[in-house]
Amino acid sequence: MDEVKEVRLKMEEWENKVLKGFLKKFSERKAVFLSEEGIEVKRLYTPCDLADRKWNYVEKAGFPGSYPFTRGVYPTMYRGRTWTIRQYAGFGSAEDTNERYKYLLNVGQTGLSMAFDLPTQLGLDPDNELAFEEVGKVGVSMPSLKEMEIVFQGIPLERISTSMTINATAMEIMSMYISLAQKRGVSMDKLAGTVQNDIIKEYVARGNYIYPPQQSLKYLTDIIIFCAENMPRWNSISISGYHFEEAGATPSQEIAFTLADAMTYVESVVERGMDVDSFAPRLSFFFASRTNLFEQVAKFRAARRMWAQIMKERFSAKNPRSMMLRFHVQTAGVTLTAQQPEVNIIRTTLQALAAALGGAQSLHVNSYDEALSLPTEKAVKLSVRVQQVLQLESGVTDTVDPVGGSYFVEWLTDEIEEKAWRIIGHIERVGGMVKAVEKGIPQLEIAKSAYEYQKRIEERKTPVIGVNVLMEEEEIKEKILKVDPEVRKKVTSRLEKLRRTRNNNKVSEALEKLRKAAESEEKNLFPFVLEAVKTGATLGEISGTLREVWGEWRAPSTY
Repeated sequence: MDEVKEVRLKMEEWENKVLKGFLKKFSERKAVFLSEEGIEVKRLYTPCDLADRKWNYVEKAGFPGSYPFTRGVYPTMYRGRTWTIRQYAGFGSAEDTNERYKYLLNVGQTGLSMAFDLPTQLGLDPDNELAFEEVGKVGVSMPSLKEMEIVFQGIPLERISTSMTINATAMEIMSMYISLAQKRGVSMDKLAGTVQNDIIKEYVARGNYIYPPQQSLKYLTDIIIFCAENMPRWNSISISGYHFEEAGATPSQEIAFTLADAMTYVESVVERGMDVDSFAPRLSFFFASRTNLFEQVAKFRAARRMWAQIMKERFSAKNPRSMMLRFHVQTAGVTLTAQQPEVNIIRTTLQALAAALGGAQSLHVNSYDEALSLPTEKAVKLSVRVQQVLQLESGVTDTVDPVGGSYFVEWLTDEIEEKAWRIIGHIERVGGMVKAVEKGIPQLEIAKSAYEYQKRIEERKTPVIGVNVLMEEEEIKEKILKVDPEVRKKVTSRLEKLRRTRNNNKVSEALEKLRKAAESEEKNLFPFVLEAVKTGATLGEISGTLREVWGEWRAPSTY
């Protein structure tokens, strides 16, 4: 008798002799248990559940550092090097942000992650009338190279890894960073970091886009090619599922839409004549982590396995590094509550644990007060400490993929993967992710998921402490961080001085060269943007030049 048959017989015996009698005395809390995805979770998982799927260890799990990378992208994972502690930060003026970065590095952060305000993300200088109310509000204002110099004053670029959450103006921001490094004598090939540069998800989930999709795809592709040719230590893109999740996507939608975006980007670069193995090793990913622990772990494992298969079978990658899905995780901001905000520390700790068990390469833990305001120093320090406790005290870093082999986790990994492949199949049938976005398909699917989730909360089917269960009458006593209203005046004053003192003829010449390059589909725009930044051109002037050539995008009505 083989093991599976023996387990089936023993399980039937257990159900009849043990379980039935117990349930007569003690009923379960509810008739059906569902994950956040809506997957029904059984009472117990055994080898039978994997056998029913014809689950094969070598094919499905394998070994860390080897195809299909389900168990991790590196052979020793955190036994060799723990994940990078990379807290997303930036607000107000360049001086404010510089101070926060130094504080975070002092308490143990190991990599920087830059947040930019909305005008910067949308290519507007802070003195633009549309920018007035938003300068410095959700990130640092970055209209020129001068602001970048202040942000990184006293921070050695050659010894720090910097991640930049910027998309529609990624080329301009990277050019400022490169220019600053070169002024300090650091060549761009020595710089380490990541730029988000993921524009398709902006059309779906965030709305911080400028140009039509096809022109944005060309802009994004230029960055990937430039980095592949000039910046070997730089991740040219961080393909983001996080924002899909924050908009309401389920775990399978999050990874499906993210991988569909990634396939679009790889195809775009290959069509420009690049060999896939010349750039794919520097592609990176960015996911959310929610509170349903095992579902999140399964999501990360499924995404890693799917990407390896996509790169090997669809794009014929030969380099194993091209098949590695290396990813950053941020705990889920949408799960934070203004009610009983200290409870958010527990939520984000569980979410961080899921990222660690799921094999993340870097991690941001949201601060407990972010549902109220920008995070205070006390809160960001606690977020760093959460990661340090996991790394130094919990034991989760002592062995590779400690949940691997769990009947439930392996079954759930397969389940999420199957659902994600079905979504990708639908995207492929309508012509790919750009066509799907233009038709509003992912936007509508995510909106439906968000509605269903909110409905479950309102009907108390999904408990959220402080919101629909265990409510308390409370007065908010937390210290709230507010951006100094003088920030805009400080930033615009420096901007005015820059425009008076720079060589405006050189600026005009550089912008005209950029205009002509944008009119030609063959030319890579990055060198022209870099030249414009070095002459003193502002972010708004560079983006404005591209707007004149490419126009702006207006989203289709989906609802």
